[in-house]
Amino acid sequence: MALRSRAVVATAFGGPEVLRTIEVDAGEPGPGNVVVDVRAAAVNPIDWKVYAEGPGNDPARLPLRLGYEIAGVVTAVGPSVRWLSPGDEIIAWRVSGGYADRLEVSEQVTCRRPPSLSWAAASGLLLTGSTAVHTLSATGTHDGDVVLVHGGSGGVGRMVVQLAVLRGARVIATGSPETHDDLRDLGAIPVAYGDGLLDRVREIARDTGPVTVAVDTVGSDEALDVSVGVVADRSRVATIAGFRRAGELGIRALGGGPGADPGTAVREAARAQLAELAADGTLDVRVARTYPLEDAADAHRDSRAGHARGKLVLVP
Repeated sequence: MALRSRAVVATAFGGPEVLRTIEVDAGEPGPGNVVVDVRAAAVNPIDWKVYAEGPGNDPARLPLRLGYEIAGVVTAVGPSVRWLSPGDEIIAWRVSGGYADRLEVSEQVTCRRPPSLSWAAASGLLLTGSTAVHTLSATGTHDGDVVLVHGGSGGVGRMVVQLAVLRGARVIATGSPETHDDLRDLGAIPVAYGDGLLDRVREIARDTGPVTVAVDTVGSDEALDVSVGVVADRSRVATIAGFRRAGELGIRALGGGPGADPGTAVREAARAQLAELAADGTLDVRVARTYPLEDAADAHRDSRAGHARGKLVLVP
């Protein structure tokens, strides 16, 4: 009898109310693939954006499986698998349909779970971490730079802060006042967003030296305007969210947005480095909240509301 698995799907295009948990087949792995018993599946904004209402939505795609990154235990291996065996603990990104009890994935998108990371934290390492690596590579961030990070307390923002500090840069990071202690602990100079941000950043720059790089993880007009207001070279300003204005401002758009550089090779090459940095505690993954698989809609509501200080994770 075929194995069955619970999986979260979007049954229509819209908001979290369209999510349902259904049963799906979880068969034997094909060539180069493994079956994973999913212990945790990270929630990312792209997860709810893919089923949001909008032009061009194709009903033929429904029901739509969700989830791009997981952590779990290998339970079966297919032909031609070279490095993994049943019982191995792995993290995987980019997968398809990660919101599930059990999932077939390619061996090529996996790496070993750092034992120091909980299942929940491990599931949230690769997408945010690889995105952060891409932003710093695209802007050429190096020792001696002064980097402004918008949304420093978010999932990607915390990774950008930590990796920029590791590269020898000085970091100024925006966040609400209650996040400032955490940002200081990560090595950043915190600054509150909101009215007057440009003046506050310029005041800090009197001590740090001119801001040479800006990474926007928020996409707000404030973040974009302040970035181009303090960085002289616009090729060293990158956004992963402000796609609409990126071309107008002459800055780098990165990721999956219209006209953006997906950075596929850079992101995929980052897997092993990120796992190594997390393994020895150099890189911190903060989990804000976990949810049962059947509460995926609540997780998406919280993600859409923003302000989560860390990763939101589903635990099947």
